[in-house]
Amino acid sequence: MLNLENLRKQAKLHLRWHRERYFPVAGQIRSLLPRYSGLTDQEILASPFKLSDAQDLVARKAGFENWLALTKGLSSMPVANPSPSSAIIAAEPQLFVSDMAVSLAFYEEKLGFRRVFISGEPAFYAQVARDGAKLNLRRVDGPVFSEHFRAQEPDALSATLTLDDAKPLFLELQAAGVTFHQTLRSEPWGARTFIVGDPDGNLILFAGAS
Repeated sequence: MLNLENLRKQAKLHLRWHRERYFPVAGQIRSLLPRYSGLTDQEILASPFKLSDAQDLVARKAGFENWLALTKGLSSMPVANPSPSSAIIAAEPQLFVSDMAVSLAFYEEKLGFRRVFISGEPAFYAQVARDGAKLNLRRVDGPVFSEHFRAQEPDALSATLTLDDAKPLFLELQAAGVTFHQTLRSEPWGARTFIVGDPDGNLILFAGAS
């Protein structure tokens, strides 16, 4: 069941992330709050964002139109055990790649993922996995990102992978010769992160406890 106090805490956390210019929250704001839909990450993080906006963001994540609808909905909900079938248990980001063989070699040999499947002849779709993370690779013709996009959005992320502690994996990948878009650092919001770019410029954030 949704807990109103926990949702209030989530709203305050999203507000803090916006104030501290945490880029992943900009994508959530753009996708869920219509008045931010046409803005870039930088524009969103530079725009006014109040606690009421953060509450509406949390409400929309929970499937309500706004915070008022959420509070009214929670007050009318019967107390019951949640249905196991309603729980989201995993996510599989889809990354676009221009050369499947090159991408698979990078994820398997550099990042330590294993190949789950590959489809097509020539290959146009594949999945790689490491521990609880799965990434779907979809081949496209031409560059994945335009030069203009990367010039405007140099830190736009394609996926975020969470783990208990980012440092051991960072050291493992460093020893494997991986080039980092951002090396290991402690963030103001209480996480330790690093970012890896794949051969097509997909940026993957690895985040763990500080």
